[in-house]
Amino acid sequence: MEFDVAMTDELLATTRAVRKRLDLQRAVPREVIDECLELAVQAPTGSNSQGWRWLVVDDAGKREALAELYRKGAEGYLSTAAGQAPKGQTKRVFESALYLMEHLHEVPVHVIPCVAGRPGEGASIVEVGSLFGSIFPAVWSFQLALRARGLGSALTTLHLLHEREAAALLGIPDNVLQVALLPVAYTLGTDFKRASRPPVAKITHWNQW
Repeated sequence: MEFDVAMTDELLATTRAVRKRLDLQRAVPREVIDECLELAVQAPTGSNSQGWRWLVVDDAGKREALAELYRKGAEGYLSTAAGQAPKGQTKRVFESALYLMEHLHEVPVHVIPCVAGRPGEGASIVEVGSLFGSIFPAVWSFQLALRARGLGSALTTLHLLHEREAAALLGIPDNVLQVALLPVAYTLGTDFKRASRPPVAKITHWNQW
């Protein structure tokens, strides 16, 4: 089988963190989320542990409660950062993050990727790296699958400042670690572009730093 390399490259290069262009009015069918998760769990995991777990929240009351936890963690940080950010792309990113904070409860689906297990106190970098390395490839696959179907998302982590409260709200067991919260919705338009990035030659080292 030959892949359409140009289309694959376009998918990889234009899957953006979407905040202001999430369609807050359009419902997201559960079967679309299921399709994307079926693809996500094809991602590799450390030692083939397959420890990914997913919590999908489309209940309005629980989305409201999650959004409040997110605001508790985000408001001071984002407001300060947006005010101090230099003009240009970085400032726009913080402004869009503030927009998401104010409208998170309106986003039709919240997806919380989790991983079975929790690093113990004093866990080694190998243990921590293995745990997170077993979930984030699947998260990115999920986001790519969404993009291919006309939906967008943004990987957020600020609700984790109140992770235990979120766990109590959603009945997440103590031995399951939340790693992010992804607001998911159809996008307003699909014409996303490549972001401005430094030349790879300036940030890549071969054989020695």
